[in-house]
Amino acid sequence: MRPTHGIFQRVRGTYTLLSFYGTHRVPAELERSPLPPPILREPRAAVPVLLSVPHSGRDYPNWLVANAAGGLAALEGLEDPLVDRLVWRAVAGGIGAVIARAPRAAIDCNRAADEIDPSVIAGAGGEPVGKRAKGGLGIVPSRSAPHGRLWRRPIDQAELDRRVAEAHESFHAAIGEQLDRLVARHGQALLLDCHSMPRRNGQAQIVLGDRHGGSAASWVAAEAARICRAEGWTAALNDPYAGGHVVERHGRPERGVHALQVEVDRSCYLARDGRSPGAGFDRAARLFERLAIGLGEALASPDAIAAE
Repeated sequence: MRPTHGIFQRVRGTYTLLSFYGTHRVPAELERSPLPPPILREPRAAVPVLLSVPHSGRDYPNWLVANAAGGLAALEGLEDPLVDRLVWRAVAGGIGAVIARAPRAAIDCNRAADEIDPSVIAGAGGEPVGKRAKGGLGIVPSRSAPHGRLWRRPIDQAELDRRVAEAHESFHAAIGEQLDRLVARHGQALLLDCHSMPRRNGQAQIVLGDRHGGSAASWVAAEAARICRAEGWTAALNDPYAGGHVVERHGRPERGVHALQVEVDRSCYLARDGRSPGAGFDRAARLFERLAIGLGEALASPDAIAAE
């Protein structure tokens, strides 16, 4: 059978595959459905803290998996597994959260809209925009170290625009709205952007990122590191992760809005399969709760205002 290469294009309300060998109607189960918007848990606690979880979405539409060169497993490898569940203690205690449901493979909410690898966009030219896109991890990931090339076919610009509108902008709009409400109520706010990272020899169990002081006042990261160590975790700042688009976009310390990225070593909370909760899961969940409450209380104190 001859190979089929081409792109998906919308024609009169349905999707067809345009290939070098003609036009083929896409089966009904593979017709494009919208990417889901994020889950929003509105803040109820007395502290001005919001959590964001951009990389744990697991709602994989059939049309996305059908275009995956390595199948679903290759796409799942891009996730921060179960971080959306790690924050459950904090959320149960009233801390607000914005949690992406769309998978990172479809659209990366921790990338700017212009961080594009042209290899994933049909007809696009030029070089990838930014270091992360050059490494295959742009707003639509193009490849991963374990699986190589991720996609059978590129998408068109209109499809990228739809993904941004459906899942990326709705994620950031929800964060912006909730931070504005916290500032209106408390005069300031803190965003904790929650992630996980692969284990590396010699690396701290927790890596805090504040864009080298650009997304939060210096005392915020220092206090976060103190809390981590008091809870029995090793912690580092900005090495090797200084923070991505989420904290860069929303952190405005000069306006009283601080944003801190938190990375936790996956081996500390996942089982050997790398997909299910391990023995340390609840300990990691308690850490996120402690960070949210402890930093929120520190932010609300008069000493914090004086430090700024």
